[in-house]
Amino acid sequence: MINALGLLKRRRFLPLFSTQFLGAFNDNLFKTAMVLFATYEIFADPRQESFFNALAAGLFILPFFLLSALAGQIADTTDKARIIRYVKIAEFGIMALGSGGLLLARAGVPTIPVVLMLAAVTGLGVHSTFFGPIKYAILPQHLDEDDVLGGTGLVEAGTYLSILLGTILAGFIYRSVALVALLTFAVALAGYLTARQVPPAPRLGPPLALDLNPFRASWRLINGTMHIPRLFLAICAISFFWTIGSVLVVIFPPLVKNVLTADASVASLVLAIFSIGVAIGSVVINLMLRGHISARFSPASVIAMAGTVLAFWFAVRHWTPAPAGTLYGIADFIHVPGAAFVLLSLVGVAVFGGMFVVPLYAFLTTTVPKDQTARTVAANNVVNAGAMTIGSVLVAGLTWWGVTPNDLLLAVVAMCFVSAWLAQKLHLACD
Repeated sequence: MINALGLLKRRRFLPLFSTQFLGAFNDNLFKTAMVLFATYEIFADPRQESFFNALAAGLFILPFFLLSALAGQIADTTDKARIIRYVKIAEFGIMALGSGGLLLARAGVPTIPVVLMLAAVTGLGVHSTFFGPIKYAILPQHLDEDDVLGGTGLVEAGTYLSILLGTILAGFIYRSVALVALLTFAVALAGYLTARQVPPAPRLGPPLALDLNPFRASWRLINGTMHIPRLFLAICAISFFWTIGSVLVVIFPPLVKNVLTADASVASLVLAIFSIGVAIGSVVINLMLRGHISARFSPASVIAMAGTVLAFWFAVRHWTPAPAGTLYGIADFIHVPGAAFVLLSLVGVAVFGGMFVVPLYAFLTTTVPKDQTARTVAANNVVNAGAMTIGSVLVAGLTWWGVTPNDLLLAVVAMCFVSAWLAQKLHLACD
């Protein structure tokens, strides 16, 4: 196996990596700017803020549930590189919709801006639904088998590093909505240019008759995949992980504002730390496994993740809030007693999360024939989306009824142990 970073020198990997990096950066630049703008500029009530964030998360996930089956069928019967280019063209329209919403919100127009922003988030969900199966399914087609884990780890690490950069930048510029609009269009253009360099990845198997009924197609897709024990266990474990992730992402901004009493720059810092931690974990697990696809470290990783979530909960409960009517900036925040413990526990949550999930994605793309990998990833996306939608709905309902973001962290701890149980079953069944 070549050094995983050496894949970045290959034309069969670098354009895909760059396209994914720019797409994830743009998605998170817009989504984070939108969430921070809504949290700090539009709403002034903790329940409304949490409800809006949960609704946005749910709308982003919904297309995965409805359209993943179609996306997987198209990806397995069409040149994947061509689909990537179509997806990147659609990104221009989505960013126009979202930017219009932000600009109208800044101008003080009621209701319509929120509708446009949520419509753009839904569009980004559709965008990711069609790109998601490809970014993993194309790897076994372009890389040697021994390099698939390394390529998967780099894609995950690059994704979270781009999330990091997009999140940090959004924290500084979210009030300048014109600049947000300009940057999202510029990054969309750069992503389209790199997408044009992705080498062809034509259909490998026989042509498919597309099933356009989303519910029937999803059921057939899941039914055709989940009977394989290792895939069933891997998909279930990944679904629990992303449900955990969706809960954390939804509660972070309101928790930072209303519990840690910090401003948007700190909310951006928290999301950025979470992103870079997952990136580190993605690389670390590849080094530990040395390219061998195995779940042997996954149970311990997610149990360690539970421990760090519990540490974060403890740190938040004993936090010293800012004086009434004020919010901590980054400079003040990091000097508060306990700030280092808060940030270190977040790093731990993210690092162990990355170590847990990367080998599971590698299972998805190496267990089935190469002409079925996109549909396998799509089946995983359908199940993930269903689990994450349930998680977002529960967060929206619980926060509306007064359950605090801090209390929801304990539910995350419990979910980590379910994920550990599933990962252990996968390890015993396959390793």
